[in-house]
Amino acid sequence: MPNKFESVLLNDGHQMPTIAFGTGSKWKWHDVTSYVEQAIDAGFSHIDTAAFYETEEYVGAAIKESGLARSELFVTTKCGLDVTLTQSLEDSLDNLSLEYVDLYLIHNPAFVSDIQLAWHEMEKLKERGLTKSIGVSNYKLHQLEETVQFAKVKPAVHQISLNPYNYTEMKPILDFCKAEGIVVEAYSSLAPITTYPGGPVDAPLKAAADRLGVTPGQVVFLWVKAKGAVIVTTTSSRERCEEYLDVGDLPPLTKEEIIAIDKAGANGPPSSLSSMVTLVLRRAFSFKNNNNTNNNNNLDGNLNSIRRVFVALVLLVLVGYQIMRWVSLL
Repeated sequence: MPNKFESVLLNDGHQMPTIAFGTGSKWKWHDVTSYVEQAIDAGFSHIDTAAFYETEEYVGAAIKESGLARSELFVTTKCGLDVTLTQSLEDSLDNLSLEYVDLYLIHNPAFVSDIQLAWHEMEKLKERGLTKSIGVSNYKLHQLEETVQFAKVKPAVHQISLNPYNYTEMKPILDFCKAEGIVVEAYSSLAPITTYPGGPVDAPLKAAADRLGVTPGQVVFLWVKAKGAVIVTTTSSRERCEEYLDVGDLPPLTKEEIIAIDKAGANGPPSSLSSMVTLVLRRAFSFKNNNNTNNNNNLDGNLNSIRRVFVALVLLVLVGYQIMRWVSLL
């Protein structure tokens, strides 16, 4: 099935499909072979993976199973931890059973000890032909500015988390990348739906979805396109794959719809870990023992102990949830 999204011209002359099927997020450390095969069959021609995800071998198997020529697929991978960029890419190529990748990214500035030395190593990997294009991911604005200053080969791509709730924070990065000719890739864009349902962005998403006769998720991706970013998404559903690819045929959002989503997003997500923890603590410890002078002292004490155990369990769940969210952003 043909991809309904056009390609974008990178600053190094290579073309990149503007929607990618990602194998991170919930797929980290899982066998994604069938899902990547499904995505390719549905029409995805850009597959995004990373050494950290431990999904490269499965991506390679799916690519082989697809029977497509290497030139028909665009493959992105990212460097791993505790290994040189060169060794990481060579390992990735072995895992993928490929001679080169189309795009190689520094996964996170925390993955390298010196961003200048790291970038010069990336440039050498491009010279060797192990990757056609090079870029970065999760860089702060000042790190991106520094990289552009000392780079012989400018980053072609910067992959970031981008959704209506963090747009205000990310706008300076978007503006800088646009000025420097660096293409932005956006992951976790569906956060208003998957992570923060019930928030202020829901209303403008629904309004636009109703007007166009599409889903709120498709509206989010239209918003990403309006910001000039490439979409990186994932799903286990064939129907969702087709739904996301159909965005390539949809008309753009109106200026008013984009502004409404931006304004709603600026109000922030509906909740956070800290607010949930605060709520739990207030409710659990607001109980007063009014029977300290009667025979129910032991019972009240036991109830308070149970409440404290409950709070501890809830906090563990919330902290675990937040850690998983942080990991999914890597």
